[in-house]
Amino acid sequence: MATTNLRTALSPVAAKCRRALPSLALAALLSALLSACNPAPETSKAITAPVISQSASPATTAVSATKPWWQDAVFYQIWPRSFADSNGDGTGDFNGIAQKLPYLADLGVNALWLTPMFEAPSYHGYDFTEFYQVEKDYGSQQEFKALIDAAKAKNIRIILDLVINHISDQHDWFKRSAAGEAPYKDYFIWRKDLPTDGWGPAWDASKTDPKVVWHYHEGRKEYYYAAFGASQPDLNLTHPDVVAEMKKMAKYWLDLGVAGFRLDAVRYAIETGPDGQADTAETIEYWKDFTQYVKSVQPDAMLVGEAWADLPVAAKYAGDGKALDAGFDFEFGYKVLELLQGNGGVKAEFGTMNTAGAAASEQLLQVNFNARKAAGVPMGYFSPFLTNHDQPRIGWQLQGDLNKAKLAAAMLLTSPGSTYLYYGEEIGLSQASDAEHIQRRAPMLWDQSPQAGFTTAANAWVQSDKLFPPQRETSWWTPFLQAQLAAKVTVADQQQDAKSLWSLYKFLIRQKQQRAEFGVAGSYEAKTLNDGKLLQISRELAGKKSVFVLNLSAAPQALPAELLQDSSLQNGWNEAEANSTQLAGWQLRSWSN
Repeated sequence: MATTNLRTALSPVAAKCRRALPSLALAALLSALLSACNPAPETSKAITAPVISQSASPATTAVSATKPWWQDAVFYQIWPRSFADSNGDGTGDFNGIAQKLPYLADLGVNALWLTPMFEAPSYHGYDFTEFYQVEKDYGSQQEFKALIDAAKAKNIRIILDLVINHISDQHDWFKRSAAGEAPYKDYFIWRKDLPTDGWGPAWDASKTDPKVVWHYHEGRKEYYYAAFGASQPDLNLTHPDVVAEMKKMAKYWLDLGVAGFRLDAVRYAIETGPDGQADTAETIEYWKDFTQYVKSVQPDAMLVGEAWADLPVAAKYAGDGKALDAGFDFEFGYKVLELLQGNGGVKAEFGTMNTAGAAASEQLLQVNFNARKAAGVPMGYFSPFLTNHDQPRIGWQLQGDLNKAKLAAAMLLTSPGSTYLYYGEEIGLSQASDAEHIQRRAPMLWDQSPQAGFTTAANAWVQSDKLFPPQRETSWWTPFLQAQLAAKVTVADQQQDAKSLWSLYKFLIRQKQQRAEFGVAGSYEAKTLNDGKLLQISRELAGKKSVFVLNLSAAPQALPAELLQDSSLQNGWNEAEANSTQLAGWQLRSWSN
């Protein structure tokens, strides 16, 4: 294409679109929906329980009126297709999520992040064909609105996954653009010839292969830019009509009641050339403008960006306080995995990360904390998490070791910032293999019924050979499910065990919400003891202190004498005898004053 305006030739944004919006008759529906909800099973008292002092959970600290609602909050990421099926068709849906709200409230989460729930041709939904219509597999517009209202009644907010970088090639906009229709002709990034000057994967500047991002369209006889594959063409975010439509879309969902957005692929909004496919100044300015508009519509709306990069790069998207409210700390999960399995886990697939380990004298979590402080943004900007839908589950990376999963949970919930928990991590949900991404996003396991309580259908959606080609095969699900049930990796099983991973997550979330030192204002120290075999994490604020000691080895380790002798500290989480002076292999213990 002509290069008079490079952005008209190269640029990304996302969209979701289709079908006209029906009117929302809500009151009767909400009442019916809530009355139909199945309550979460009550947690039974376990016969043997870890020692958890009542003094470890003091009265809730008053929250400053100026504190953003998302600061120090616990977010729970849900893949709607896999969370809970309410109508027995094998696919998770909005009503299924609504039925599990009592469970989520009991766990203690403050907000839900729903991965894309707009109409799309793929199972994953990151290629919208509609901006204003929900995915029909998940339910109706009215049912989605009822879910928002039901969650709000339990003080749980909902944020949506918003893809502004790209759109589906089946979207009406792209079809019209490919046909050369005005005004859609330049809604995407076209050029007449395949470039030869250094283009390649947007997140890997070391590779040069223009065909990775420039795709030929037989109809228009030109190449279009699509960083995430030919089926997801990038939008031209310098086109005023496209920019306006993205704002219009955001306003629509905010007006419907959502509390904000997780913004997908924020690094790739506006390209300026082969050396400017990510993190351009124009991209930062775009997000400043978008944020300003969102705040004008809803001042307390929250925007968290997926900048899969090292912390100094991710910090750019704060835009000197004028752009996004928060960003994910991708480094954190890699460092947790390095501590628990001796390496940084699986490489970044859609990001740019330096996962090299720190010097032996540096504690990895302290390095991470120091890097956040040095990034030039408020401590509350970065949000720690273990894994998400684009990564192999931490349960799989830890080979199903629930004791190691407990240590990961303790590292996560003691780290400052808004915490993100991927559905199933609280029970150690794993995956059959990593042959394809579907296995990272498989159904939640609720109980010991044939489909683990996810659905009453004979088959879950992951068992469909035809539903979402090119799924390689589906035979993995049944043996995987049987193995998980045998290992009692279900909510119902773990709710019966006060020493379970689920019980620990509930304890940790309660601590984070009720003890002020766990907030971003609290001090943070992570240090190693016993020649690196023990990790001690301390949080402190205004005389309140919590200390966690984690055994990072398979052998028993002696606990620090000063902790055992400190009469001001009382037991928090402790699976051993109350007066034990050792930690068993891969075990943890906590104290608070």
